[in-house]
Amino acid sequence: MSSLVVDLILVGLAYVVLIYFIATLTRNKLSRNKGSNDDGDGGVEDFTPPKIDLPPGVIWPSDAPRKKTPRKPVEV
Repeated sequence: MSSLVVDLILVGLAYVVLIYFIATLTRNKLSRNKGSNDDGDGGVEDFTPPKIDLPPGVIWPSDAPRKKTPRKPVEV
């Protein structure tokens, strides 16, 4: 076998070993505590969106007036 084939086999083997170690070392540590409902983040959960201060005259589409006035037909 040529040295290129040997090098490719060694690189492939090193790649497999490296991926194995990365997969085992980066496993989620919380998966060991299956009885816990804690997600580990801590803090207070606040799911309300932030109120963004808009410039004068700009409104959100959800704050737009809901009532539509019917338009009179245009006579041509």
